[in-house]
Amino acid sequence: MTLSAKMLDFATRSSWIRKMFEEGTKMKAQFGAENVFDFSLGNPDLPPPPEYMMAMNEVLAEEKPGVHGYMPNPGYPAVRKAVAAQISSEQNITIDETEMLMTCGAAGGLNVVMKALLNPGDEVIILAPFFVEYNFYVDNHGGVTKVVNTRSDFSLDLPAIEAALTPQTKALIFNSPNNPTGQIYTGEELAALGKLLIEAGKKFSSVIYLVADEPYRKIVYEGYRVPSVFMATPNTILVSSYSKDLSLPGERIGYIAVHPEATDKILLLGSMALANRILGFVNAPALMQRVVAKLQGAAVDNTIYAKRREVFCRILAEAGYEFVPPKGAFYLFPKAPIEDDVKFVSLLQEQKILAVPGRGFGMPGYFRLAFCVEDAVIERSAEAFKRAMAAAKA
Repeated sequence: MTLSAKMLDFATRSSWIRKMFEEGTKMKAQFGAENVFDFSLGNPDLPPPPEYMMAMNEVLAEEKPGVHGYMPNPGYPAVRKAVAAQISSEQNITIDETEMLMTCGAAGGLNVVMKALLNPGDEVIILAPFFVEYNFYVDNHGGVTKVVNTRSDFSLDLPAIEAALTPQTKALIFNSPNNPTGQIYTGEELAALGKLLIEAGKKFSSVIYLVADEPYRKIVYEGYRVPSVFMATPNTILVSSYSKDLSLPGERIGYIAVHPEATDKILLLGSMALANRILGFVNAPALMQRVVAKLQGAAVDNTIYAKRREVFCRILAEAGYEFVPPKGAFYLFPKAPIEDDVKFVSLLQEQKILAVPGRGFGMPGYFRLAFCVEDAVIERSAEAFKRAMAAAKA
């Protein structure tokens, strides 16, 4: 075999979302796009906010020698200063530009963090259901993931997390608002989790970092708020991007911020700056750094997602599905009406509905629906969901 056996195995394990997306492309060609209900891919469909084009035009007008050249690996100091001010406002703690770096999206940021933290065999706890790529990001840098399930309402199961902690635990990654459930972990939950990690660190004479993945922070509903993760423990690393709140996923622009009182902060930041370079990112895209610096606090029109959420929840409830209404992000994660989530997703596909099996997110028995699609697609799907439920019961 000329190819990596590990990569071939990974390709099989990571294929659910892309597989369903590709199935959707075939079905649209066969039946017509208006007759297919594709909820497979979390690709934001809203336009960026109006401020985006204004900022882009301003940046393009600033052309001068060197603006497309290399800069310090953590990013332009002025850009980091602007982003740090926004993070400070959101997290209720003051950080400065020296305590953060710009990255190639949150995915690039998480890989930078793992590269800086992990020795071979170190363990990283991830919470199911989880964003499928976490397994691969940890493995990229020699780590081992330990999966801990959340509770039935997708809140934190602190006793289960405590039981999973070992002397080899280096970090815990969590995603809030969560993909695929839309759950937001409360400030009380995060405080208890932070205390748990601090006590475990003392017990094992180690440092356990809390790594928060927050690209959906600004996409929340019904007055819910995303609490400050920096209040949980000083050993917090925040990773985020502008892919979702500015609808710029293809531009690959994000950041990492480190709590001002983190253990070994200077060494950690230096290691991450080096990792940014040697992983091949070198630095975040120069043009987009300059653009997002002008867009701090801006976001897409969240009321559009809120309306879609309301309509989708009504359709699923009327069809008899069990689900926890999402507090944030743009996903629903209903329980499959039969035990085999893959089989049920195939029943949905027979009704021209594209969904992703829950086992792709580490939780069989559920399925994910992304509602970053046109309103009409959701509204037209109602009868198809009813037919799929009837087929499952039969």
